[in-house]
Parts: sequence; C-alpha cells; structure tokens
Amino acid sequence: MANPKRKWSKARTGLRRSQWKLSVPGLVDCPKCHTLKMPHKVCKSCGFYDGKEIVKMAEDKKSK
Repeated sequence: MANPKRKWSKARTGLRRSQWKLSVPGLVDCPKCHTLKMPHKVCKSCGFYDGKEIVKMAEDKKSK
C-alpha cells in the first residue's frame, strides 16, 4: 500500500476541514397552519400531512 511521504501540517488539515459546513434545511410553509416545516413530513404544530390529519394533537386547555 502507498504511504504518504510527509506528515500533513495542522494548517493544511485545517484548510481541508474548513470546507465541512452545515447547510440550512429547506423549509416550506404548512398549508393548514402556515408554520415552517420540513417538506414531506407531518407538521409538528397541527399534525396534518397532504390535507389529512395524521397525528391527533392535544387541544389547548385555554381554548376551552
């Protein structure tokens, strides 16, 4: 197997690692409650997906 001739410097390693960045997830507007949500996922605030209620959400006690 081939081996490196020299040790990579810490600066060179840092330059290589600097390209690893987090990207912002693409969020879409929920058509039911208009909050931001991940695409193709059930909305966490209203429980709807594709116009159907998938998760039954607990009602607020203040609204009763």
